[in-house]
Amino acid sequence: MAAQRFAGPVLPDGETRDLYVVDGQVTYERQPGADTVAQGWIVPGLVDAHCHLGLDDDGALGQAETEQQAIDDRDGGALLIRDCGSAADTSWIHERDDLPRLVRAGRHIARTRRYIRNYAHEVEPEELSAYVAQEAQRGDGWVKLVGDWISRDSGDLAPSFGPEAFADAIRTAHEHGAKVTAHCFGHEVLGGLIDAGIDCVEHGTGLTPDLVERMVAGSVALVPTVMQLEKFPEYAEAGAAKFPDYAATMTDLHARRRETLMNAHEAGVALYAGSDGGGLSRHGNLAGEVVALHDLGLSTEEALGAASWRAREWLGLDGYLQEGTSADFVVYDADPREDLTVLRRPTAVVLRGRVVA
Repeated sequence: MAAQRFAGPVLPDGETRDLYVVDGQVTYERQPGADTVAQGWIVPGLVDAHCHLGLDDDGALGQAETEQQAIDDRDGGALLIRDCGSAADTSWIHERDDLPRLVRAGRHIARTRRYIRNYAHEVEPEELSAYVAQEAQRGDGWVKLVGDWISRDSGDLAPSFGPEAFADAIRTAHEHGAKVTAHCFGHEVLGGLIDAGIDCVEHGTGLTPDLVERMVAGSVALVPTVMQLEKFPEYAEAGAAKFPDYAATMTDLHARRRETLMNAHEAGVALYAGSDGGGLSRHGNLAGEVVALHDLGLSTEEALGAASWRAREWLGLDGYLQEGTSADFVVYDADPREDLTVLRRPTAVVLRGRVVA
């Protein structure tokens, strides 16, 4: 393939450069005769840090439907996905150079009858660590736990497992070389998970200042899925008749979400962008989550970094488009640091050196 030329400010530093793609890699050495493909603001490939390929409202999807989800995400600029739990085996995506890079967490692990039907391995406490070991071996370095969910006994959010079971599960995952993240809406579950050395928290609406301090001390990341949190009033309304305490809790968490999450950000917790696509949200809308992070209170550059260079480094990939790195980037016709809505309209999406959208 002939060398390709892309010209414009290269983020995050914004220096205007001629970026060439040769054999799938970035080079800044002039390539005579290179075809000019696009000009504009060049951003390291976007990252959706909380996504669910192969999943819909009813559980696992077939390969054709999963492929379309991945294409929708890719065409929206998401070139790296941390799949945060799926009932489908999506390992085949690794074989497709035209689909996003994928870091899988395997299947959710939840308490029996305490999660969305057909989504998770539903287990009892004595089984938890064995299933964690299994998913650690099946995934790509992550395991996803359901930290809390509504309890029919209490009628409110409650931890799925006790602190000792969670601690043993996290220890087991780490022994198998995997990191652990957990779905956490409420407050009660968080302390035990953080103290046990969990690596990441999803949603995090139950955080308090003391828990935030412990997250900072333990370098625990947070993926808030801000767009998903906007659905809390719907969840509260749906459960109000049968579970009034749950409805009140969800209403309160929603009311305090901005203060809670900005306290975490300002204290130094690393936030990353996750659309929750496939988890009752549509695919291909990572741009919406980046805008939501900005609306929450992050600067435009902080929100963009949470979905690009910082997130790539967090997940072990090159965060910056340096000499010799893989050519994974997105070109826009305006500066996204000035207007994040331009993320909705990429000029060119380049994955592994190929223009794929």
